[in-house]
Amino acid sequence: MLQILTVTFPFFALVLAGYVAARRRMLPIEAIPGLNGFVLYFALPCMLYRFGASTPLAQLLDPAVFFTYLLCALVMVGFVVAASMNRRIGWNDAAFGALVAAFPNTGFMGVPLLVALLGAPAAGPAIVTIVVDLVITSSLCIALSRLDGADEHGFRTATKNALRGVLVNPMPWAILLGAVASAVRLELPVPVMQTVGLLADAASPVALFTIGAVLARSQILAARDAHAPLPLRDYLPVAVVKLVLHPLLVLLVGAAAIKLGVPLSQYALMVIVLVAALPSASNVALLAERFGADNGRIARIILVSTAAAFFTFSGAVALLR
Repeated sequence: MLQILTVTFPFFALVLAGYVAARRRMLPIEAIPGLNGFVLYFALPCMLYRFGASTPLAQLLDPAVFFTYLLCALVMVGFVVAASMNRRIGWNDAAFGALVAAFPNTGFMGVPLLVALLGAPAAGPAIVTIVVDLVITSSLCIALSRLDGADEHGFRTATKNALRGVLVNPMPWAILLGAVASAVRLELPVPVMQTVGLLADAASPVALFTIGAVLARSQILAARDAHAPLPLRDYLPVAVVKLVLHPLLVLLVGAAAIKLGVPLSQYALMVIVLVAALPSASNVALLAERFGADNGRIARIILVSTAAAFFTFSGAVALLR
């Protein structure tokens, strides 16, 4: 266990550093979107491209991983929406609560952390889960959020916006380009690859620092807006579902799939279970803010899941290894 904590501690320590920097105003909150933009449009795509280009194509196109993880994501969304909705929480808030429960922080945290723990082959299954979450889970939840009193035009517009968001997100394109490079054995010129490498190396530390800063920014903005105190039952159960139920569901569904003869390797199953054990993706708070959901609730879920994941994720690694 100590060996696992030695690997996981620096990752969570960088998140804490970003949180403290923003809370103490050492990092102006106006600068946080710039950090986020650097990670999203430059560093992270380069990291994903590098992993994709160096990963065998069969791992990037593994249908067993794709459909196993997709089934669990759909179950999570349906369960959390059904369990969350009440007189205070409508479709909009329930849908983004479901998204934050089903969407792990795989891009900013998961890929580098899993590679550090399990080796370079872990990147393949992890990248497959990113595609599922970015393309299907996010689009589904955004579309569901528009059912809250929206007419057909509103729903259709939300669906188009969700699909447009997928198309302008650089991460799926970086994964696709990496897969193409892997398939044709493309090698970029040395100066270009060195530039890609420098940006890729910056992705992990800057992304983790940015996660903490984004969480602090969400709290600061919620305080400015005089957000009413949230009852624990509105956000704590969702964080528990994310950290406990999600990985357990993936483990059970994956184990059942293997028994039924699905060609899912034990190693790939371990990777996607640990992906599910990651804390909630920090970018869901930005989506919730954009679509008018209760961003204070979403930020609390992300904050609780990120803080608790230092213990729960490390425990999951110890159990699975």
